[in-house]
Amino acid sequence: MTQTTSAPHHEYGTAPPAARFDAVVEAAVQQGLLDEGDPVAGFIDTEGVRASVGALHDAFAATPGVLHTFAAKACSLIPVLRLLAGSGMGCEVASPGELRLALDAGFPASRIVLDSPAKTREEIRLALALGVAVNADSLAELRRIDALRNPGTTSVLGLRINPQVGGGSIGPMSTATDTSKFGVALRDPGAREAIVEAFRKRPWLTRLHAHVGSQGCPLELIAAGVARTYELAEEINGTLGVRQITSLDIGGGLPVNFADETERPTYADYVAALTAAAPGLFSGRYALVTEFGRSLLAKNGFIGARVEYTKDAGGRRIALTHAGAQTATRTVLMPDAWPLRIGAFGPDGVPKGGPVLAQDIAGPCCFAGDVVAYGRELPELAEDDVVVLYDTGAYYFSTPWAYNSLPRPAVYGFRVAGPTRAVTFATVREPQSLDSIAAESGLAHVDALIERDG
Repeated sequence: MTQTTSAPHHEYGTAPPAARFDAVVEAAVQQGLLDEGDPVAGFIDTEGVRASVGALHDAFAATPGVLHTFAAKACSLIPVLRLLAGSGMGCEVASPGELRLALDAGFPASRIVLDSPAKTREEIRLALALGVAVNADSLAELRRIDALRNPGTTSVLGLRINPQVGGGSIGPMSTATDTSKFGVALRDPGAREAIVEAFRKRPWLTRLHAHVGSQGCPLELIAAGVARTYELAEEINGTLGVRQITSLDIGGGLPVNFADETERPTYADYVAALTAAAPGLFSGRYALVTEFGRSLLAKNGFIGARVEYTKDAGGRRIALTHAGAQTATRTVLMPDAWPLRIGAFGPDGVPKGGPVLAQDIAGPCCFAGDVVAYGRELPELAEDDVVVLYDTGAYYFSTPWAYNSLPRPAVYGFRVAGPTRAVTFATVREPQSLDSIAAESGLAHVDALIERDG
């Protein structure tokens, strides 16, 4: 579907930060994208995505030949991946499903990188047949590749190391702690020598990979991990007396500012931190690969949801909406680590005004902790109003949780363009039907567990 609604005039990107998506919310309500039948939906700003990709490429412009890949897990929707492919991105995948999505979205195999700590033989076999780059996560995986690798494969093959530089403020998002499950632990006894020997035995092993983490990880920590990776590459090449390692995959890792609309840190900040920590990184000695996800999409998307009811309990006002743990899983389960900004809109999609009231914004899931925001000072919400969860373009509506068999919400891309600042929507994913839920829940095998006489 493609629909258009005229919006109030202002230059794109120059509206007050809090009003960036106001016209889009109003247009979505007017066009029935948020109504009784479809009380929650996700929205992606396509021009905003292109602008973020442009900022990434600009930050690395002084270093030619960098392959910027998008981490498919951040938004595993084929139309969004297609948009990114058309904007000059490659794709980082971590499962057979993500690899299939990347190929269907049009990414050439040569611009896809496969990462995962638990690749099956079949995954590796397929990647090598296609020419997809593979980063082995362990020395054991290298031995598996030894047995599966065809000398004629075009796949670039690398090894992921854990530089063990420590964690950030969110433990589950920190992948370079001493006991991280990812990569070969660089500072463990004998590990460095084993890594050098692994490269010595395998002339086809030409890439070194590391990823320190993202949200909650300061730039200095991320840069320290990249610097250790660069130093190890120099050591391996020096020890072997040949330039065997020709590329470095430095992962993703740019955290997102969820406190307000400002984009910080920027990709330019990231490059500056890397330059300070590893001055030789951008010398051209190594081709570079990046794997950004959240930082490209988060601020270019939002969730809109209708308020179904409001109630008071123990002196607390609660607004019950359709945006809960099924679409904002991380925020509900770790509210302090993943706080979201909330917007309040009337039934017509126009921003609400008036006195503010401390309110909890709760979701539809049947457990007490399904709350996306506690005690937020917002204009008083009422039945049929609309709430907006900002900064949710990555890891939220794109990969919903099937708790309570709640249907996956629709997702729409939008543009604001033309002299009338028209809002145009395009369907990215249809809302999930109840028939689809039943099919996924084994309807075709409904009698499989029923004992039959005779």
